[in-house]
Amino acid sequence: MSIVTEARPLDRLADFPAIPDGWAYLDTAATAQKPKPVIDAITRAYDTTYATVHRGVYQRSADMTLAYEAARRRVADFIGAAAPEECVFVRGATEGINLVAQCWAATQLKPGDRILLSQLEHHSNIVPWQLVASRIGVEIDVVPLTADHAIDLDAMAAMLTPAHKLVALAHVSNVTGAILDAGRAAALAHGVGAKLLLDGCQAVPRMPVDVAALGCDFYVFSAHKLYGPTGIGVLWGRGELLEAMPPYQGGGAMIDKVSFAGTSFAPPPARFEAGTPHIVGVLGLHAAIDYVEGIGLDAIHAHESALVAETRAALASLNSVRLFGPETSAGIVSFEVEGVHPHDVGTILDEGRVAIRAGHHCAQPLMEVLGVSATARASFGVYNGPRDVAALVEGIQRVTRIFG
Repeated sequence: MSIVTEARPLDRLADFPAIPDGWAYLDTAATAQKPKPVIDAITRAYDTTYATVHRGVYQRSADMTLAYEAARRRVADFIGAAAPEECVFVRGATEGINLVAQCWAATQLKPGDRILLSQLEHHSNIVPWQLVASRIGVEIDVVPLTADHAIDLDAMAAMLTPAHKLVALAHVSNVTGAILDAGRAAALAHGVGAKLLLDGCQAVPRMPVDVAALGCDFYVFSAHKLYGPTGIGVLWGRGELLEAMPPYQGGGAMIDKVSFAGTSFAPPPARFEAGTPHIVGVLGLHAAIDYVEGIGLDAIHAHESALVAETRAALASLNSVRLFGPETSAGIVSFEVEGVHPHDVGTILDEGRVAIRAGHHCAQPLMEVLGVSATARASFGVYNGPRDVAALVEGIQRVTRIFG
């Protein structure tokens, strides 16, 4: 597959057949549209090369196995993993967090231990820890936010104690776009002997990620936010941690030997990949990584940051609009229009062919902190440009006219 590497991500709109002319798709934080190279990779896999992996001795199965494991190596290289075996394929970041909760936290923590989260976490980085905590008697503490709705690492430093065994934080907030200083968070967590898990769903599509440089212990992300297919994601964990974790599910592929007298399990990552995997999804993820790296993550981040700055400046000029999050957020702008429910904002914008997200964004505790029930959220991708910002602002002006 050849990859065009124009300097401006804006030029990539033509790569996305599901985005018609005149439609401003501003919901990339929920799920990204798919470029033609990813669609082609998925179609080719089902159409001409499909077979199972890790089982067949016939040539096509062997070839598909090679392609599947090549994708794992591609993922490892993409996020700076020390070895492909540290990368576990899961259904998405939610399953990755649940896997760590059940296979690491539930086996390593004991009553009296503590877990530290933050007020801006996605439900998927709250509920799995609550389930474990209620079962084994672990307490959960919550880090507050700064005035501009980012995780307050000074407060985190004051809160951490040796009783904290795990810290789980969003690398980039799905609501405010706030970027975590992950290196400092890792240093703080490790300073009291805690492990750090990062939810990278919003970071991986928007900026370079190197898990070794970040210093975290677990990292999760979903392919569908990275311009790849749904139903596939990645859990990265330090090799020694994965080795010590029991399996999450039982079935085929994750075993060493099975007998009624007892079963032994395969080493990671196979231990955590029970059953026939989402083979074509993995190949689509490989194509998506090739695509974004063909553009360049630094270029994507710069492009989206420029769109965020333009959007915030335009919306700030409207007296009826309240903005949330820091000025320098990663590709995401959340806001409210005074006196108008976000669902009404989203409906009126849709009439003008502008697609945004309206709701609590699976972050209800954060909505409580912000003092709202929901927000409107515009989030950008490589297919967006100034024309989309203009369409959004024009739509918000129409909302204010309609509601007075």
